[in-house]
Amino acid sequence: MKYALYVPPFASFGDVHYLVELATTAEAAGWDGMFLWDHILFEEDVPFVDAWITLAAIASATTRIRIGPLITPLPRRRPWKVAREAVTLDHLSRGRLTLGVGLGIDFWREFGAFGGEAIDDRARARLLDDGIEIVRGLLSGEKFSYPGTASSVDDVRFLPRPVQQPSIPIWSAALWPLRDGPVRRAAKLGGVMPFKPNGPMTPDDVRHLRARVGDLRGNTPFEVCLHGPSDWIADYEAAGVTWWCQDFFWHEPRDEVRALVAAGPPH
Repeated sequence: MKYALYVPPFASFGDVHYLVELATTAEAAGWDGMFLWDHILFEEDVPFVDAWITLAAIASATTRIRIGPLITPLPRRRPWKVAREAVTLDHLSRGRLTLGVGLGIDFWREFGAFGGEAIDDRARARLLDDGIEIVRGLLSGEKFSYPGTASSVDDVRFLPRPVQQPSIPIWSAALWPLRDGPVRRAAKLGGVMPFKPNGPMTPDDVRHLRARVGDLRGNTPFEVCLHGPSDWIADYEAAGVTWWCQDFFWHEPRDEVRALVAAGPPH
């Protein structure tokens, strides 16, 4: 199992210099990764930093830890722009990017507050499914066309190819309880990050998730990344979790966060 920080880039963490400091501290202390939430609004008016620009700063300041947005809501992004950004960040980090993708939520009016956005799950699902195929096709470095229902591409080739081959790892979100769409997406990508709104994922939940994805994917390995109680780590690993994330509340005191990160992962 690998260990990462899972950080909201707003409120107490809404300072790009502080987040870069945490990343360098994490790398020195033996953490394996640092992943950022990707949001543009919160339930309170708090300072924000952009996740992708912050990840570029982190990539420049570190050499080893894996980085990425968990989760980028593809339905509010142009997938061709995401593909360009992802390849650039992959090269900047020398092959350390993981791209997390998902439907997006409107709890904090991140869709509803802005005109022209898809504000229901069905419309966002169409954008997500097309977006995944478009990003994957553009990352291939080959000529690519895609006649999607919500987004399309006509005979385009993106270069350079990613440093990571055959491609940048893509993980999908899966909201609990599991539905067919998220399971199907996870099965064709490289990993899954489940979210359970009413409490932490249990080891039995993880086993159920792996079984559902495995029914479609077969025995091909895939990553399971989650945040949950640190005293369940051994049970999570036995259930098939490959990445455990230390998550943080948005108003946690900086000195306490620094001390926890500097202490290293809870092996």
